[in-house]
Amino acid sequence: MSYQHLIDQQRHFFNTNTTKDLSYRINELKRLKSVLLKNETRLYEAIYQDFKKSEFETYTTELSIIYHEIDLAVSKVKKWAKKRRVSTGLANLPGKSYIIPEPYGTVLVIGAWNYPYQLSLCPAIAAIAAGCTVILKPSEIPSQTAAIMAELVNENFDPKIFKVVEGSVKETTALLNHKFDKIFFTGSAVVGKIIYQAAAKHLTPVTLELGGKSPAIITKDVNIEMTAKRLVWGKFLNAGQTCIAPDYVMVESSIKETFLSAIKKQIEKADYNVDNHNYTQIINDKNFERLESLIDSDKIYIGGNCNKENRIIPPTILTGVDFEDKVMQDEIFGPILPIIEYTNINDAIKQIKTLSKPLSCYVFTKNIALKNKILNEISFGGGAVNDAVMHFTEQKLPFGGVGDSGIGNYHGKYGFETFSHYKSILQKSFLIELDLKYAPYSAKKLKWLKKIIG
Repeated sequence: MSYQHLIDQQRHFFNTNTTKDLSYRINELKRLKSVLLKNETRLYEAIYQDFKKSEFETYTTELSIIYHEIDLAVSKVKKWAKKRRVSTGLANLPGKSYIIPEPYGTVLVIGAWNYPYQLSLCPAIAAIAAGCTVILKPSEIPSQTAAIMAELVNENFDPKIFKVVEGSVKETTALLNHKFDKIFFTGSAVVGKIIYQAAAKHLTPVTLELGGKSPAIITKDVNIEMTAKRLVWGKFLNAGQTCIAPDYVMVESSIKETFLSAIKKQIEKADYNVDNHNYTQIINDKNFERLESLIDSDKIYIGGNCNKENRIIPPTILTGVDFEDKVMQDEIFGPILPIIEYTNINDAIKQIKTLSKPLSCYVFTKNIALKNKILNEISFGGGAVNDAVMHFTEQKLPFGGVGDSGIGNYHGKYGFETFSHYKSILQKSFLIELDLKYAPYSAKKLKWLKKIIG
């Protein structure tokens, strides 16, 4: 099947208005959950083959989130899709105004490799809930997960509503040559620019979920043990291959050594190891070599002993780092955590703002004034106070970046909105019509218009 034929087929089906039926959307979402539940064991096996991700982490960071997204959409889509009344100005009375959510149409979702199930299927779930037809292009890097998603979707769904297309850059490029009604991409800023340029040729709206160097800022009054525990978990989850992982830490100088000791203690306590089911491989040789090149042996506090054969990099802490170091030039996206000390919070904020706007920011403090200062002065997609990564799990919070870290957001209702156009309607009555706006014009009419319009 050619891509053009597939797109035409989906567009034709969309134009039958079948997907605008809320019961149809709900049934398709329930079908997806049923298929995933029946094949959980195969999903676990596929992702383990790709980069040794355990069943525990696959469920908690991928499948559970997918199931929750489906359940929320099934329970709330009728409410989300309702026509919404808004007030009407004096100039249009008697009349009423309302907003109608309508699906964009045929959409392309391009998934990412680091959480291959979640970052492919959650946007697709939002698109189906909104009433769109979906072509999903998962990342080819974790080949086994891409294959199992293609098999499960393509064998259980009509391609007119939901189809997975496998392939690499060639296939993605070919898809982008066609016109879609919406494109949703998760990945790097470099590729995001390519997606954006391709979409611009067709004036296709896009949502870009990118990344960036997400800082964690620690003030001297924190609970150091709890801070270290939460940061270590957030950073080394999925071996640091998480777009919202803390990319570097800014810690107040007076507690730096105590904090480093606490970090070391938590890493040793966790005993990160693939065999312990709490760690993963680096996804491929290319990323392993990139990460290895970022480790300055003179600045290693703990870790650094890389295993190329098994693509394992242990949790690695770097100290004595500054903003000129290689590790601070781009998003790390791996298990390397630079620690940078500061003495003045204004200087720390100023340094952070020299970098592109990050996807996330984490503030660890008991000082309310400092918390508010940091949240107000640093622009970022989303984040947490006294925790890391966990804001992603809150379905009532929109997830997305700003500037170089992304365009648009999703999760829960916000995902529905991302794949919906909100149609504005003014409905007038035939009962009465003032002549004020009609010719011939006069000073008296203008006087009354100024009173009414303001």
